Amino acid sequence: MPIALFPTPAEVAVNTPVERDRAIDVIRIVSLAGVVVGHTVMATSTLRDGVFIWSNLLAESPVLQALTWVFQIMPLFFFAGVAACVESWKPDESWGNWLLRRCTRLYRPVFYYLAFWAVALTALRLVLPEHVYEPIAGISIQLLWFLGAYVLVLAAVPLLASITTTGRLVAAVAAAYAFIAGVDAIRLNVEGFSALGYLNFVVWLIPGMLAVAYRRGLLGGRAALGVGAAMLGVNLALLWWGPYELSLVGIETQQLKNMTPPSLLLAGHAIMMCAFAIAAASAIARWAQRPRVWWLTAIGNSGAMTLYLWHIPPLLGMHLVFDYLGYPRFDPTTPGFVVLSVLQLAIMAAAVALAFIALRPLENDPLPLWDGGFVASPGPRSAAVGALLCIAGAATLASVSWGLKDLGLWCVAVMLVALVAARRVASERPSARA
Repeated sequence: MPIALFPTPAEVAVNTPVERDRAIDVIRIVSLAGVVVGHTVMATSTLRDGVFIWSNLLAESPVLQALTWVFQIMPLFFFAGVAACVESWKPDESWGNWLLRRCTRLYRPVFYYLAFWAVALTALRLVLPEHVYEPIAGISIQLLWFLGAYVLVLAAVPLLASITTTGRLVAAVAAAYAFIAGVDAIRLNVEGFSALGYLNFVVWLIPGMLAVAYRRGLLGGRAALGVGAAMLGVNLALLWWGPYELSLVGIETQQLKNMTPPSLLLAGHAIMMCAFAIAAASAIARWAQRPRVWWLTAIGNSGAMTLYLWHIPPLLGMHLVFDYLGYPRFDPTTPGFVVLSVLQLAIMAAAVALAFIALRPLENDPLPLWDGGFVASPGPRSAAVGALLCIAGAATLASVSWGLKDLGLWCVAVMLVALVAARRVASERPSARA
């Protein structure tokens, strides 16, 4: 009898603990599906004078830019991730070991992903013109920004876990928001301080703070709804009277991007989205009780990093093939644009499904020489492992500015060296009790 690719809905239900917070899993996988669909629908490209131009429908459409206020869901990834793991942290635990356990799962598929691009780019370098190859190499690992930022947020979970009262929650969120406001005030008004904006990556701590509040019941549904509505008002005021631009997704035509570096408007959006998620959590959890809904949620989350990483290669490849065939999806005013869009969406659905089936095991099966690291207790070894993983996260985040070329290659090298060093330092054998 052939082995089924996935467990049945009944098997998933039996293996789901009663205390499982299904709302968090639904938020994570729906957000992820939104990213895949959003990239597929929004991405445009063309070949012009031997140059591969990768663009976005948002660049020319204020209506689509306004929709990013609904579909910019990256804060929910951080919210769901911290909510899922914060209760596993214990104050007397080894910080390095705790962080390594999470990074082991996160980076496992990344090693395969980088190996794929190393081979693919080596081959493409031989057959593609320079100005087609260079953009592809630059785009190849752009999505890893999330992983780098997420690792740094996970490293801060011991601090986030100290939010145990509503007063501490308000103080922490207000302090982060005020800090970002101060940074924006300086970088936007004082010449020569634009690089200061990268300090605003602390914005990704805010979803973590609200995730802790959610897990500990510090912000009820009604109060969260009020917070979300209030922040929507604040965000609209910042857009109307402030220097910020409409799109919450970075596009080339923006003078002031909200994503890179993060802006005060993005910080307010993160508060708003997470607050609305808390308000809707009970209804989402009830919906997730449906067997088919929970089955899709559980299966999807079992390969979340696979979906996130591996939709980019087929998306780039598909665009490149259509561009060379003379059917670029670039200008929405051209005849056949809608038909071409539907066709490409169908191709991507099939490609992503095949990639998920084929590559999901790489995310879940132990990777020799990477899995198995262990640090028994707090101390210098634990701190060293944690620090090396933070360096790896920072290098991952920095690499996306160049991709797999130029300084990006050095960033990736630093990331890999830090990961290998962390695993080497975490070489203790776990005791039977551990």
